[in-house]
Amino acid sequence: MNLFKISRKYLYFKPLSTGLNILLLSFGLAIITMLLLVRDQFETVVSKDAEGIDLVVGAKGSPLQLILSGVYHVDFPTGNIPIKEAVGLQRNRLVKAVLPMALGDNYKGNRIVGTNHDYLDFYEVQYQEGESWTEAFQVVVGAEVAAKEGLKVGDSFESSHGISEGSHSHDEHSLVVVGVLEPSGKVIDRLILTSIETVWYSHDEEGEDGQHNHDHGEVTLNGIPDGDESRELTTLLLQFRNPMAAVQLPRFINSRTSMQAASPTFEMARLFELLGVGIKLLQGLAFALIVIAGLGIFIALYNSLKERKYDLAVLRSIGATRFQLLQLILIEGITLTWIGALLGLALGHVFLFILLKSTDQGLAASIQAWTFLPEELWILLYATGVGLFASIIPAVTAYQTSIAKQLTKS
Repeated sequence: MNLFKISRKYLYFKPLSTGLNILLLSFGLAIITMLLLVRDQFETVVSKDAEGIDLVVGAKGSPLQLILSGVYHVDFPTGNIPIKEAVGLQRNRLVKAVLPMALGDNYKGNRIVGTNHDYLDFYEVQYQEGESWTEAFQVVVGAEVAAKEGLKVGDSFESSHGISEGSHSHDEHSLVVVGVLEPSGKVIDRLILTSIETVWYSHDEEGEDGQHNHDHGEVTLNGIPDGDESRELTTLLLQFRNPMAAVQLPRFINSRTSMQAASPTFEMARLFELLGVGIKLLQGLAFALIVIAGLGIFIALYNSLKERKYDLAVLRSIGATRFQLLQLILIEGITLTWIGALLGLALGHVFLFILLKSTDQGLAASIQAWTFLPEELWILLYATGVGLFASIIPAVTAYQTSIAKQLTKS
């Protein structure tokens, strides 16, 4: 007696009820799958991009905004800081290393970061082709930007003012690609990198007085460039020389300078705490859908059992055992939940893929929809548990079916 074939026929007999229960379960599991994928990869990306950065320094404003714009390049900078104060901070005995950045331009929405070779060394970049910049208006392109925009060594393009697409172009000078980076899985993949002087000179050309007509050849490859006091930087990424710096340096910067200091570790922990509320609400909704689906499976099996008592009695009369009837109902419940679970896992990845395709900027660009996590196996086990729990009462009732009583009723 093929129990699997019999259970499949019964499920086909009521397609609307079967389909509704499967959809409810699959939508709940799809939400859980999406949350697992986003949370796991988001935390990994955030940790990887900020690893080794002890402090971020910039203009006064929101500390979280400073971290998001300076480390992850997903928000607007809080403003600029005087180069004189940046140089003074670089000389502080508590500072081991400073990575300066000048922001403010983009190419088709891809951020252009003015920095030095120390920034490249910090992220341990490898070159797909070409090399680092040595002159002004030369750029190195991250792997994701190169793939998306089709850029290669020797290409040139014009930057635009601002950090979002749609602003006016700097058409006085074109930027020339001299290097394309290998994929690293870090924030640098989404950036266009150049010298700080390139960013300065691009904005100098906008002046009407022609005051900044410099020789645009030499650039500073390491450290903070020499410049007059009118020059400004946007952000400094700091590394501490010793543990004492974690206590003294932020307090000194926030109280004794016009700048502010923010800790990536602290601010991102606070962000995760804020996001945790929304994630828990979505998880609650997902579990509610799963519970409703489990109840639907239970009701469907129980109602179906009442209609099939005569059929079960006939099966008993032709040789089926009580245990086989119990197995039959359990197989139906588990089949429903496994179909719902597999569909839910697939929908979770598909929904995330669609969401990421519509939001391919910032941290979202580092999340992969087709990554499969070990935790997804627990979703299958959880679905199996739901199926067993929903099937147990109907299965026991089928086990207790009396041949004589049911056939006499008919």
